[in-house]
Amino acid sequence: MDSVTAIVPMGLGHLRQVLDLGHEVFDVTAKPYTSWSLTSVAEHLDSPDGACWVALDSDRVVGFVLGSMEFELRDDWAYLEWIAVAPDMQGRGIAKRLVDICSDALFARGALRIVTDVEGRNTASATLMKRSGFTAAASVTLFVRPNPAEPQTDPEVGLPPIAPGTKRALIRRGRLAGDNRANRPR
Repeated sequence: MDSVTAIVPMGLGHLRQVLDLGHEVFDVTAKPYTSWSLTSVAEHLDSPDGACWVALDSDRVVGFVLGSMEFELRDDWAYLEWIAVAPDMQGRGIAKRLVDICSDALFARGALRIVTDVEGRNTASATLMKRSGFTAAASVTLFVRPNPAEPQTDPEVGLPPIAPGTKRALIRRGRLAGDNRANRPR
């Protein structure tokens, strides 16, 4: 367990590092109805819930968790939406500490339940959530039906490009990350 890493409330000064770390670790192609963007972080940071925390190693953000008192239409259920730890800092108990402090804050705000979701192949996150007191409640399979009139792509490569006007609108609404990751050399 890493007890020298400080866990503090997320502030504006952490925003750039949180965004960068999220872009480094999240695979948003696995669950295409969500995105990692400035809007998604800003909405959490602007919330009065006090459920956004960062893990600091000196002045470097090495982990974060973003939660809120908003889950679907339930005002008494909270949502732990995003959690990440830098790859070089994983395995030190930082993620568990972040989940616990976020959960404590959400319960203190009145949450009766906290919901989170984990992509099926992400066994590390599933194990973390089980160790943090979460239990599997429902399993949902995302079915995708491609338009037969459109060119098909390999699901491992991704979806066809989005038209520029549509892409900008989706980025503004926080439904698409705007960093052009698919175009970056790997």
